[in-house]
Amino acid sequence: MRTETEGDEGLLAVEAALDRLLAQVPSELPTERVALAAGLGRVLAEVVTSTTDLPPWDNSAMDGYAIRARDVAAASEDAPVRLTVVGEVRAGHAPDAAVGEGTAVRVATGAPLPPGADAVVQVELTTPLDEGGERGPRGRDAAGPLPAACLVHRSIGPGTAVRRRGEDLRAGQRLLEPGGALRPADIAVAAAGGAPELLVRRRPRVAVLATGDELRVPGSGLGPAGIPDSNRPGLLALAATVGAETLDLGIAEDTLEATLAALRDGLASADAIVVSGGVSVGPYDVVRTAFGQLGRVDLWRVAVQPGKPFAFGVAPAPPGAEAPDGRVLLFGLPGNPVSAFVTFELFVRPALDRLAGRATAPPAGDAGVIDEPVRKAPGRRAFLRVVADRDAYGRLRRDGRGRVHVRLAGGQGSHLLHSLVAADALAVVPETVDHLEAGSDVELRWLDPPAGHPS
Repeated sequence: MRTETEGDEGLLAVEAALDRLLAQVPSELPTERVALAAGLGRVLAEVVTSTTDLPPWDNSAMDGYAIRARDVAAASEDAPVRLTVVGEVRAGHAPDAAVGEGTAVRVATGAPLPPGADAVVQVELTTPLDEGGERGPRGRDAAGPLPAACLVHRSIGPGTAVRRRGEDLRAGQRLLEPGGALRPADIAVAAAGGAPELLVRRRPRVAVLATGDELRVPGSGLGPAGIPDSNRPGLLALAATVGAETLDLGIAEDTLEATLAALRDGLASADAIVVSGGVSVGPYDVVRTAFGQLGRVDLWRVAVQPGKPFAFGVAPAPPGAEAPDGRVLLFGLPGNPVSAFVTFELFVRPALDRLAGRATAPPAGDAGVIDEPVRKAPGRRAFLRVVADRDAYGRLRRDGRGRVHVRLAGGQGSHLLHSLVAADALAVVPETVDHLEAGSDVELRWLDPPAGHPS
């Protein structure tokens, strides 16, 4: 009898596998303080609170003259109002003059509003006057000599072109919550709130190992039976997108001794080790055995296509290592490159997010429709590489129901990297469906979410 967590052939369902895996993730990584400039992409570990109002004081939103709005209530093009200019204030300087009846103070954008003023009239609506009453150029820039007076050609209301104190931030306001990877806007608002540094989680340290006698370093001679190792560079790049520090463990031969030696190197310095190849049931697939000798394996067969052979376990870190709770996560991914990519996204990325303390939700799906018939293996959830229909400007086309039309990006074999490169998204086909006709609905998981769509 099939259980709730198993698919055909006793395979573990994706959600059940992920739940078991995440339950074994150690405590969150320790924290450290970094300068603002080093915070981008790091996972915030504490609430950031503003230490100041922003703006700290009422200030001008444009270059012009600080005035009392009631003094220009009758101003018009035919009957401008004359105001005496009694001073000026630049950005970064405190006002040294106040605005009274019939007077104005020239102000620069961002300069504090002088006492007595309740509005700013932009320079384009004024004409400067010299001591003799001669008019200067209408609407000239506000960088010339301070005029003796100015004519205001339009009435404005109180508050015009004034940025009020605390309009953006208030002292004590919560600006950022822990658990998010810091974006450029987060760095900017933390700086605006007066934070000189940020408390963040240490980056996960991820070691990557490729296994296989056939693998060769890219660019080296292949000989009669070699292939370039694409998994290791690809997985190192994927780990970097999670914000990890990466360690390259190289290529291990298909022997238990070589695999164990490489894994021990990883245990000494990593929080997680990701291995590609050697997790199936072939005579030279030794990774699962090596995991078992170093620690324990919790699961290794999952109902996904591509990527059925998948191993996960934990191993004790050696004395002196900094792995949280003294445990290192072990991931054994399939050797076929697309399978390695998909299983990383399904299982490794969520585990590293949790280890890093990143607050994450399940990936947001999008509505799609497949424009050609497809078939898949029964009893397994398929993740098909698809290309989205776009207009001449590269923008997604959606139909009247908001669905994106997609087609296969090429061959769907787990060894075919070219279709992964071409793909915009993975179309998800449930375990219970063996084939789809053209025009069928599919769920899409974007590989790079389009603008405006949650990732």
